[in-house]
Amino acid sequence: MPTASTSSAREILRGLHDVMASRSGAQAKLNKVVKIIAEAMASEVCSIYLLRDGCLELFATLGLNQSAVHVTKLALGEGLVGTIAEQVAVLNLDEASRHPEFAYRPETGEELFHSFAGVPIVRRERALGVLCVQHADPRPYDAVEIEALQTVAMVLAELIANAGLADKAAAAAAAARDASPARLAGLKLVVGMAKGQAVYHQPRVLIEHTVADDTEAERHRVYSAFRKMREQIDTMTSVAEFGTAGEHQEILQTYKMFAYDEGWSRRINEAIDSGLTAEAAIERVQQRTRMRMREINDPLLQERMHDLDDLANRLLRIVSGQLGTAAQMALPHDAILIARNLGPAELLEYDRRKLKGVILEEGSLTAHVTIVARAMGVPMLGRVRDVRRMIGEGDYVLLDTSDSAAFARPSAPIEDAFTAKLTTTQKRRAEFAALRDVPPVTKDGTRITVMVNAGLRDDVEALSAYGADGIGLFRTEFQFLVSATLPRRESQQRLYRSVLDAAGDKPVIFRTLDIGGDKALPYLEVGDAIEENPAMGWRALRLSLDRDVLMKAQARALLEAAGGRELSVMFPMISEAWEFDEARALVEGQRQWLADRRKLLPSHIRYGAMLEVPSLAEELDILLPKIDFLSIGTNDLTQFLFAADRSNPRLAERYDWLSPAILRFLRRIVLAAGEHEVPVAVCGEMGGRTLEAMALIGIGISRLSITPVAVGPIKAMIRSLDRARITPEINALLEKPPANMRAALSELAERNGVSIG
Repeated sequence: MPTASTSSAREILRGLHDVMASRSGAQAKLNKVVKIIAEAMASEVCSIYLLRDGCLELFATLGLNQSAVHVTKLALGEGLVGTIAEQVAVLNLDEASRHPEFAYRPETGEELFHSFAGVPIVRRERALGVLCVQHADPRPYDAVEIEALQTVAMVLAELIANAGLADKAAAAAAAARDASPARLAGLKLVVGMAKGQAVYHQPRVLIEHTVADDTEAERHRVYSAFRKMREQIDTMTSVAEFGTAGEHQEILQTYKMFAYDEGWSRRINEAIDSGLTAEAAIERVQQRTRMRMREINDPLLQERMHDLDDLANRLLRIVSGQLGTAAQMALPHDAILIARNLGPAELLEYDRRKLKGVILEEGSLTAHVTIVARAMGVPMLGRVRDVRRMIGEGDYVLLDTSDSAAFARPSAPIEDAFTAKLTTTQKRRAEFAALRDVPPVTKDGTRITVMVNAGLRDDVEALSAYGADGIGLFRTEFQFLVSATLPRRESQQRLYRSVLDAAGDKPVIFRTLDIGGDKALPYLEVGDAIEENPAMGWRALRLSLDRDVLMKAQARALLEAAGGRELSVMFPMISEAWEFDEARALVEGQRQWLADRRKLLPSHIRYGAMLEVPSLAEELDILLPKIDFLSIGTNDLTQFLFAADRSNPRLAERYDWLSPAILRFLRRIVLAAGEHEVPVAVCGEMGGRTLEAMALIGIGISRLSITPVAVGPIKAMIRSLDRARITPEINALLEKPPANMRAALSELAERNGVSIG
């Protein structure tokens, strides 16, 4: 049933269809367009601004002074029109003059009008101009009116481009791109080095026709495309090379859920009802999704939107018959893929023998595509600003995610340095591989336990690949973060059992859910309150104890998965000892429930606590007699000790892990745990850095849980270390700290022949 929005848009599109088919000049066409829109919307003013020579020029208007046409100009970001174009966003104001970016242009005569609504005219994700309407009465525009304006703006983009009115400045700049070397900084998503030829993912399909001649024919085209797309997704999820368990499978199932989403297909049908072609209707809904993405601060929800964006690109390619991605083309032998963003399914389509690296303009550490890239072993750099402007198709690119950088068109010295580093890295990797089956024992005979952190089923392969002693931290929340719905107990149980099976006789420590705060789940209602400091908010054990149904389900899944073998479970973010008591009692309650039903139980349960909140250090005398092991989460602990948000780039390098404050605090914990004979481990990035690990071992730490790639370097460092010799030296430094503790420890390592690297 057509809505008011589709009816209004259809009326305008009928008029636009005739205008576009006429032989009038471009200016005459635009003059007719503003009149059609104004009359259909009963608007007193309708204006079109086009981007010309870097400025937004008033090109046509009904209601403003005609003498202002081609005279009034606004820079990008200037005034309401400039703001819309710069941000590619909608403005809907009942009183335009109250907006902080309002800029009065007296020659237009717009002082008579109060309300204002404007939408960007977008083509290929770039604003070509702005379409706006105004009224004398101060009132906001209805959602259906804005929807109609956006639909019309999309059709206008085709008219403007075909008439040659679009600003050529951007295209000219791209064609004349400087061939000099360029260094692009980004966010390390998947570690690694790669070199090769830049290949554009090219997910966009150029839409040639936007106004439909036959609505029913367009609808049938979309139905057919949906069927074909769903068949592709079904095939992909059945043949994905990740086995039958784990997060990768859940990611693809979430992707499949979007493909079958009836709400999405309904919105496309509504756009067709307004008079758009199948391609234009898909693009129209996709534009709306992108605008919503810009308004969402939740990274998890943004990634869900990216999956939908990926599917829309796939649907566009099918309905148009265009092969729009490089995955269907002949890739060069060494390809570096360049994209705004990727969906996990799109990445899986590429030949992993030829795909050497990926550079994204967007992307995040928790994105679905990042998880898949990590499993594929493909280095990935994200958050690279203007990557598609700075790197041209076919450019030679060096990618070094360990340095969070990529180099386009590198000079000979840059390439020589990269090659030298790559050679050294490969040589060191071979040396570390040789240590895989060698135990991490210090020169004086102290055995250090080196374990790995994990969150995926496939991460367990690191135990044999790197020769780790076990999994010191399995982040169980990852299964929840990549799932579109709350994982059922049976699903959790399958994952935990598969992890234990893959680990064999090596220990696995499961950390209970650390969700909430900045790890929000869209399907978990947490109330309306917005937390200003999510890291210190309602998260981890605090949330689990309040929502004990979640924890009971997880506890039972862990107990059932570990039937007949030892289970190690630890609780995150404990602030006081009573929280541990409640969490342990909850797990024990589930064990008794299973015992009453004669279920197979774990042979033994080891309970541990994570010390991340400094207050717990003041209750160690209460806590230590109750626990089997203690793990120190240095990432959170550091930010809490220094009251410094670790996600704030201004503070990221301000506080050093080798600060006397940190090392003294950790030494105090080690000494207290030693009195109760409770083993202490460090879980976090600190333990995976060689100099920091040396300091930790020097203050008494003998258990580390680190990222898999750090196992080799840490083993090499341990085997070069005489613990008995460096311990008194480190303690002396902590008694009278030097001005630069890092420099002092580096000098100590060099003097004692410790392999820091």
